[in-house]
Parts: sequence; structure tokens; C-alpha cells
Amino acid sequence: MSNNILIVIVVTSLATYLSRFLGVVSAEKIKETSKIFRWFNCLAYSTLAALIARIVIFPSGTLSEVDYLIRFIVVILSIAIFFLTKKNLVYPTLFSAMILSILNIYL
Repeated sequence: MSNNILIVIVVTSLATYLSRFLGVVSAEKIKETSKIFRWFNCLAYSTLAALIARIVIFPSGTLSEVDYLIRFIVVILSIAIFFLTKKNLVYPTLFSAMILSILNIYL
């Protein structure tokens, strides 16, 4: 059993770091204004948006016990804070965790 876990860790680590290495090597030749770079950027943002939407709409674990209205309020407030803080990601992230806890306890 422990040998299988070690093999899984090694294989997943190789896959992760190999793709990162290939990204670094190939990134030297890609201009930030090129169409392929913009396409990958859009792909990354759309994947992130889909994951966030899935977490908010179809959560699993403890988050599934939180009411939909509370989740949507937290998302809307976090987006507002994101733009108010000039697109800083730290403040809305911290705020969302705190406000979700507070609203879940008191509502």
C-alpha cells in the first residue's frame, strides 16, 4: 500500500513539474500580446470562473450546509471589495472567509 502511494506521489509530481518546466522553456518565445498567449489567459480565467461557480452553486462538504443566499451575498461583497481595493486579491479573500463565517453563525 505505501509503495503505491509513493508511486502516485512521484508520478503526479513529475507531471506537475514537467508541465511547469515546459511552460518556462516555451514562455521565452511567446509575446504577451500574441493571440496564443491571450487564448491561454482566457482559458485560465474561464476555468477559474467555472470552478468558483461550481463551489458556490454546487458545494461539497461543510459549505453545502450554508444557505445559497449567504453564499451569493459573500460573492457579491467580495467582488465589490476586489474593485474597491484596486484589484487586490488579498482583501476580498480574507473578507470572504470572515464574512461567510459571521453570516453563517448569525443568519
